[in-house]
Order: sequence, then C-alpha cells, then structure tokens
Amino acid sequence: MFDEIPTSRPETPLLDSIDDPAQLRALKERQLPQLAEELRAYLLYTVGQSGGHFGAGLGVVELTIALHYIYHTPEDRLVWDVGHQTYPHKILTGRREQMHSIRQGGGLAGFPKRGESDYDTFGVGHSSTSLSAAQGMAMGSAMTGSERKTAAIIGDGAMTAGMAFEALNHIAHTDTDMLVILNDNNMSISPNVGGLATYLSKVWGSKFYNSLREGSKQILTKIPSAWEFARRTEEHFKGFMSPGTLFEEMGFNYVGPIDGHDLTSLVDYLGNLREVKGPKLLHIITRKGKGFGPAEDDPVGYHALNKLEPGAKVKKKASGPKYQKVFGDWLCDMAERDPRLIGITPAMCEGSGMVDFARRFPERFFDVAIAEQHAVTLAAGFACEGQKPVVAIYSTFLQRAYDQLIHDVAIQNLDVTFAIDRAGMVGEDGPTHAGSFDLTYLRCLPNLVVAAPSDENECRQLLYTAWQHQGPAAVRYPRGTGPGADIQTTMEVLPIGRGREVREGKEVVILNFGASLATALTVAERLDASVCDMRFVKPLDTELIERMAGLHSLLVTLEENAIAGGAGSAVGEHLASQGIQIPWLPLGFRDEFVEHDSQKNQLASHGLDADGIETAIRQRQGSS
Repeated sequence: MFDEIPTSRPETPLLDSIDDPAQLRALKERQLPQLAEELRAYLLYTVGQSGGHFGAGLGVVELTIALHYIYHTPEDRLVWDVGHQTYPHKILTGRREQMHSIRQGGGLAGFPKRGESDYDTFGVGHSSTSLSAAQGMAMGSAMTGSERKTAAIIGDGAMTAGMAFEALNHIAHTDTDMLVILNDNNMSISPNVGGLATYLSKVWGSKFYNSLREGSKQILTKIPSAWEFARRTEEHFKGFMSPGTLFEEMGFNYVGPIDGHDLTSLVDYLGNLREVKGPKLLHIITRKGKGFGPAEDDPVGYHALNKLEPGAKVKKKASGPKYQKVFGDWLCDMAERDPRLIGITPAMCEGSGMVDFARRFPERFFDVAIAEQHAVTLAAGFACEGQKPVVAIYSTFLQRAYDQLIHDVAIQNLDVTFAIDRAGMVGEDGPTHAGSFDLTYLRCLPNLVVAAPSDENECRQLLYTAWQHQGPAAVRYPRGTGPGADIQTTMEVLPIGRGREVREGKEVVILNFGASLATALTVAERLDASVCDMRFVKPLDTELIERMAGLHSLLVTLEENAIAGGAGSAVGEHLASQGIQIPWLPLGFRDEFVEHDSQKNQLASHGLDADGIETAIRQRQGSS
C-alpha cells in the first residue's frame, strides 16, 4: 500500500523485462503477484510525473495482467470501455517508457487509440461503447472463420447507459461468442461478496460445470420442454444466490461476483471462460485506487492527478473562478429563489460544479448516471409539469442526446435550460472531449436560444436570461477559468439577440462569440480594430452586424467552434441574404480533429491565439 506518489523511479525488474504481452505470458503464474506490485508502483510514479487519470487504472492492475496472460493479444481482442482504466494496459503493451508523455502534445493519448498500438483495438473517450464494438469484432471474426477470442471490459458506471443494454440484448439474441467483464468497483451494483457467493462463483466458472452445462444443453435441446425446465431451474438457483438473474434472463452465462484483485482466481476463471462458447459475463469486484491509500479513501477526488512539480513552487493564482463554479453558484442562488428549479446531470455532478447544489437541494437534484438521452427527456417531462429544469452537461456529451434535444425539447418548445460545459478545446483529453461542434449543431434548431458568454459575470447573467426565457435555451462556456471579471451578485435579464460594441476602431471589426473576447481585444489594440461581444449565436444581433459592416472594410468572426456551420457561418448567411458585400474572414476550428495537448497549444494550432489571429487579419488585408 502506498500513501504517497513515488517521486523517484521504483525498482521494477520484472516489469522492465516485459516489452509485449508475449513476454508476460512466458512468466510463471507464481510471478504474477510481483508483477502486479511493480506495475502498480510504476503507474503511480509515471502519473506523478505526467499527470492524468489513475484511480481506475490502479483498480484493474490484476485484471489487466490476467487478461494479457490468458488472451493471445493482439490476435485476441480486448475492448476497454471509457479508457481511464487502460494505463496498465499501455504499460504492458510496449509503451512503458513513453508513459511520462501521456496526455501531452506529441505523447501517448490518455485513452485507447487505434493508431497508437495494435493492442488498442477500439478508440474510446466516452463510455458504454465497448460491448457494441466487441460484438461487431466477434461477429466479424466468426464470419471470416477466425478462432480469435473477444472480451469487453466495462465498468459498473458505464453499464448504466442505455447503449450498453442495447448491446447486451443483441449479444444474447445473436448468441455471440464473447466475454463481457463487468468491473464493479464498489461504486454501485453488488455488495454481496461472501463465502457462499465466492464458492458458487468457483463452481459456475469451473471447467467441470461448464462442460456439464454444455453437454446437457446438447442433449436437452432435443427435448424443448426439458431444456427449458433445466435452464430456468439453473437461472432461478443462480438468481437466489447471486445478482446474476438479469444477465441469465437475457441469455448470458453469468459467473460471479469474484474478487478482482485475486490474480490466481482471475487467471483460473478467465482461462476456463475463454474456452466456453457463447455469451458469457464475468462479474468482478475491484477497488478504485487500489494500493494507493488516499485514492482508496477518496476515489472521486483522486480520479485524476495533476503533474507533481519538483520543489516547493508557489502556485500561480488563477485569474478567476472556474466557469463550472460560476454555474454552480448561480444554480444555488436560483434554487433559493424558485422552488421550481430542478438540477439534472448525466454523471457529471463534480465536473459540472453541482456538488453544493446536490448537498443543499437533494430533493431537486438528479444524477441519472451515464444516460444523456434519458437526462434530456427527463428534463422535458419535468417541463411538461411546470418545473424549470436545468441540464448540466458537457458539450460532447450532449451530442449523444441530440435526437432527444430535437424531438423531445425543441419541437415541443419546452422550457428547458442547458448549461453546456467544456465548450471549445479542452486540452489533454483530446478530440473525444473537445466541444468543437455545439454551436453548429445547436443553432440549426428552431425554438432554441443559444448564448455564448465572454466572461464569468456574463456567464452568470446569460444563465439567468436563459432560465427566465419561456422555452429551450442553451448557454455554452469553456473549461477552466475566465479572464477575472467581477461577478455581480444581482442578476438581470439581458436582451435576447443583442450584442454590444466593446471597442471602437478603424477598418477592421471583430465579431466575437464567447470566451475569446479577451484575445480579440488584445488583437484589436495592435490593429486599432473594433470589437463586438455578440453574446448570442441565435438569435443573431443582425442590426449590430449590419451597422458594423457599414462602418468597416473587413469583418472578422471569431469563435471557439468549428467554422463549418458555426456562428461565423450564421453571420455570413445573414450578410448574403441581405446582399451586403464586405470582405469576411471567419476564424474558428478548421475541419480536423485536434490531438491532445494543452488548451493553449491547441488554440495556437488553429491560429486562435493573439498572434495567429493578427497574422490572419493582416494577410487578409494584404499586409506583411
């Protein structure tokens, strides 16, 4: 057990001898516990050097070793869900010495990535995709006559999503030969790991039992009534003694729950189940943060770790509160005023700044787990009854509920407010988490108001404006801190569809949408340009746009969103519809996905830092 992150590289002689899983499979089984100890120590050390997610990885050290020991990877397919838990997998698959670069520009990705390694069979970032992907792989392999095996590893949190259950149903329906490993890390589902449950799991996972089961199946299926009786007798007995009834009823051969940190048992179970045909589900119990005391005590707080800097350096004071705190404070203030306010989030309570709200107003707080579609339609249902729901959701997570946003909220013009966090570039998590498209996919929807605040105070006021609006409205804001604007405790409804001119200049006008206003003003000082804070992407302040077009020789639109279909496109569409001819320069994200790096570097790579914006404008003007 570790109580501190190692600051010097630990001694890991056994781990250092493994550059690929074939070398792992050459070890004696009695050597695996030592390997697990070394792997856990090395994982803690490297995350301390680079920062990143490590709590989930610590919890699957033994499972990762056992999987690569039994399965013939990369020929056999291991499909990991989410991706936070794959750090041990990366270490064991030839990337040990690169772990210091994880989530940094040019370094390893923080999630499985197909282009990074043959052992990363499927790229992930969002949850609950592993079962569908693994089923496709298993069925595709069977069609080619391949004997390769497939296993999907999914956490109990990811199992809450509807997509996971859709896959479970289809896996059973098609009798797909694959293994589902349900990693239950004590956050939910099953507490009943006792002597009897452990004994029964050993029986159900044994070669003898499964051989007997398959032999009986071949005989009794010729007598349908007898087979049905035997099948249901087995299911009911398992259901009485274990939590596996649901999976057995769906058509899985359920085994568990077992201790996910017992390497000997894991190797034994996986070895047996690898040879069993058909849909199988192994339920293991693990502890998130296993082996690191602080993470075991606080698995949420130690979900990820910042890079440990050497020496006692004074931290730079943030320029302002994080936008998620601005939202959280506003939510509590509104809840005190109006009992109709309902807070909803899909498993993003901490990330969205809702912790205080959940504590102070528990009867009005609903964390629906990883179920974005349900979150949006649940809010629609509340709105039908006169409540005032607020859905706190990341930009990329709202993408997963787009159909519900259209059909269940927008078409019915229901009074739902969306607080959209992580808009724009998000840094080290890369393209799977970047909020690059929300302005594009939101502004095309009728009935929806879309706002993009430029600082912390404007975020508070626009949230209030959106909530007071009688209909669907969205406020999108970025990850991290703002420019440090003074936040007014009072709240006022800002005129919807109205921007403001914040700097008067000559020749060039920059129409800014969102959090890049401070950068726009820096550029404007260099170029003596005008700047407008547009505030709303929908409806647009067309009057302000037309007036600025009449006063300047170049109109620039600036947004942290894809250029294609974004706020700048809306401006261009309006100018064209009115026959207004003015040189127009749209600045935003190019038509490409941006790999993991710091937010600063990501913006610079798209020319959205001050130097890049200035250069683009001067080039358009024909200046050097």
